[in-house]
Amino acid sequence: MTAEDTYKTIIEPSEGIYTEKRSKFIAIALPVRTLDEIKIHLETYQKKYYDARHVCYAYMLGAARKDFRANDNGEPSGTAGKPILGQINSNELTDILIIVVHFGGIKLGTSGLIVAYKAAAAEAIAAATIIEKTVDEDVTVMFEYPFMNDVMRIVKEEEPEILNQSYDMDCSMTLRIRRSMMPKLRARLEKVETARILDDENVL
Repeated sequence: MTAEDTYKTIIEPSEGIYTEKRSKFIAIALPVRTLDEIKIHLETYQKKYYDARHVCYAYMLGAARKDFRANDNGEPSGTAGKPILGQINSNELTDILIIVVHFGGIKLGTSGLIVAYKAAAAEAIAAATIIEKTVDEDVTVMFEYPFMNDVMRIVKEEEPEILNQSYDMDCSMTLRIRRSMMPKLRARLEKVETARILDDENVL
């Protein structure tokens, strides 16, 4: 199992709460796949908690974990978004958005804020169900009908997921398999007589 072949994310939304000196921090961890989803969640929670002092967040997207952002939403720089992102990183999570809502109390100071945002985010992650997913790729193979059995034998042995298939004079099948197993699957399919591999289907 290679590191770049799997990633960890959460299955469903979870919450955590941290209170300190009458300040309340509510953390909501949400599974997300796209920036559009993140925008919708942020708008929803900003409306829901319109009376909160701050609605800060951090997110991480993609199996490579290169697409991320931390936002302090008016808190002193580095006291909110960064500690939230730090928790996402230390748990090696991705495809996740954590929003932390701060209801005011006595001023905590910068170090107190960092502790509070970190603790709230950690609580939300602790309440979440974390799963490991594989990084998958798709491949489409075209072949002539008489060679169906050859293709099906490979599918049975390599066990990719069949996304779609059509059987006319020229048959086609789109398969999904984890990235590390793709080279072997492709190599076997390419050996089937009449088989043509279409490359434009390769997506994460």
